[in-house]
Amino acid sequence: MQPASYHLENTWSPDGGPNGRLTFTLINLSDAPLTGFSLVYTSLTRVIDPKACDNAVFLRRNANFHEFAPPAGLTISSGESWTFSVSGLNRVAKHCTDGAKSAYLTLADGRHINLSVSDLLLEGRVSEPPPVLLPEGRLDLPFAIQPWPATIDAWPGEGFPVVLYPAKGTDTASLKAVATAQALFQRLFPANHAPFSLIAAPQGRRLRFVERPALPKEAYELTFSADEITLAYSTDAGRLYGLTTLAQLLDGARREPGKFRFPIAGTISDQPRYGWRGCHLDVSRQFHPKENVKRLIDILAWLKLNIFHWHLTDDEAWRLEIKAYPQLTSTGVLRGPDEPLLPQLGNGAEPVDGFYSHEDVREIVAHALALGVEVVPEIDIPGHSTAALIALPDLADGQEAPESYHSVQGYPNNALNPAVEPTYDFLGKVFDEMVELFPSQYIHIGGDEVANGSWLASPLARRLMEREGISGTFALQSYFLKRVKALLTARGRKLAGWNEVAHGGGVATEDTLLMAWEKPEVGIELAREGYDVVMTPGQAYYLDMVQAEAWQEPGASWAGTVPPALTYAYEAEGEFPEELKDRMKGVQACIWQENFLSRAYFNRLVFPRLPAIAEAAWTPKAGKNWERFAVIVPLSPSL
Repeated sequence: MQPASYHLENTWSPDGGPNGRLTFTLINLSDAPLTGFSLVYTSLTRVIDPKACDNAVFLRRNANFHEFAPPAGLTISSGESWTFSVSGLNRVAKHCTDGAKSAYLTLADGRHINLSVSDLLLEGRVSEPPPVLLPEGRLDLPFAIQPWPATIDAWPGEGFPVVLYPAKGTDTASLKAVATAQALFQRLFPANHAPFSLIAAPQGRRLRFVERPALPKEAYELTFSADEITLAYSTDAGRLYGLTTLAQLLDGARREPGKFRFPIAGTISDQPRYGWRGCHLDVSRQFHPKENVKRLIDILAWLKLNIFHWHLTDDEAWRLEIKAYPQLTSTGVLRGPDEPLLPQLGNGAEPVDGFYSHEDVREIVAHALALGVEVVPEIDIPGHSTAALIALPDLADGQEAPESYHSVQGYPNNALNPAVEPTYDFLGKVFDEMVELFPSQYIHIGGDEVANGSWLASPLARRLMEREGISGTFALQSYFLKRVKALLTARGRKLAGWNEVAHGGGVATEDTLLMAWEKPEVGIELAREGYDVVMTPGQAYYLDMVQAEAWQEPGASWAGTVPPALTYAYEAEGEFPEELKDRMKGVQACIWQENFLSRAYFNRLVFPRLPAIAEAAWTPKAGKNWERFAVIVPLSPSL
């Protein structure tokens, strides 16, 4: 790779404004002078006061997109530089990922040229490296099982079988389950010795299957002896979980025999703590190709998580093909300097796109179903809809004042208008295609972060409020979501959403599942209102949060610092009164991708916290042990 012809350094200083100052230095590494240009960078630390800049002319901002021009007549000769600063920032920079994520120049002839961008430097403070996040740990029992089982009364043998194989006469369904578990293992660990064989093997151990209807639907029991292992189950899910545990035990004993062993006798009786054991993935901010999504689902299955919450649309892109509206995945996914959607979150001079076709979705859903994972799709409405409104501008009230409100991420007028009647026709057609693609009983409709003040400058919305006898943004949102819920009910689906669905009067609590994300107390409030709740608070379960205070630790920090130990120790039931605990259906990790510019960042932020949440979802509180977890979790697969 050739070095870039232009380079951008950026530094944050605590002085110069209420939230400090960003200073940028553009260095001309080309052989020619540079003049008549503008500079664009994308950054989550946004400029909210365009006048508070020095030695530059502010041109425009759209969410994380910022464009500046140099002072009139400036020329940067080869080897020289231009420095400017901005101090009207929306927040204090705390970590290395709070600076410019990408940058490019627009030259006088209209060409766009990428810049190389340095990590954000911190003026007046040592950029200390992030700390070690896992202790060495300690094992009470030398077994490599993730998540730890509900009950284990087994003791280790001196060696381990070369493979496990089905006993003679094993039924076809169980043989297929072994093949499924084998294929999962080989996809996750292609260089490791496979744990199963479908035929008897010397030095192997026989595996006998017993269907036991009295067991709970996701439970299994393993009984070990020197000659054979018995796996009891009542459903396909329990059988696959039992096989996954056996694969983990054998792989751990083979990979690290000094730490881990394989049981020679005893039993494991296991079942999950919660029914909803979820992981969310935002693919709007950063696109993941189909094979990445399938690998993440493989990891969920390995960790006995059973829900994949797929966040398919947001301000930054609409990723789900809707045949009735092809504009959504042409115009609504294309981000670039000359596109209706401007670069965001690390995009540069080259346009980027990406979406999932119906065929892709069917393949991913079938892949997940074979592993016992339910795919819950999300289209985020009414807010977070910039991409949809760019693709389908007729869904806006043309009389509404432009930039009459901004979302918390800085997008202007980004919410579907409840008073634009064609919006409901649009959503009906979208839901028609979604119910054909996704067998899940739930469709997640978002409902989060609608800016207070949305729609109040819309004449259509004002007339709707007068007609319905309601006032304010959140009453309008409630009106909108009640109609959305009716659309879903008519199609045999239930509504899932973020906790703000309850705002302004909310929707009917029956057949509604809400996710408490803003803070843990919200979950209890929702349960008191009669909603079923999944706990996914940013303060513990948002995997984009930084894991340490160190400047070099990447990630977001609005919910605080979330080290793996905190994620592991967090108890979602918290202060739930006993009479409300049946409303809490489970827990979920959330992977938001504003900061995930590479697979390395993804793996650094998601692991080991995703396995920690998997253990919280499965293992009884009394069975959790941070020191044991720290020894086992390095065996986890990553993306």
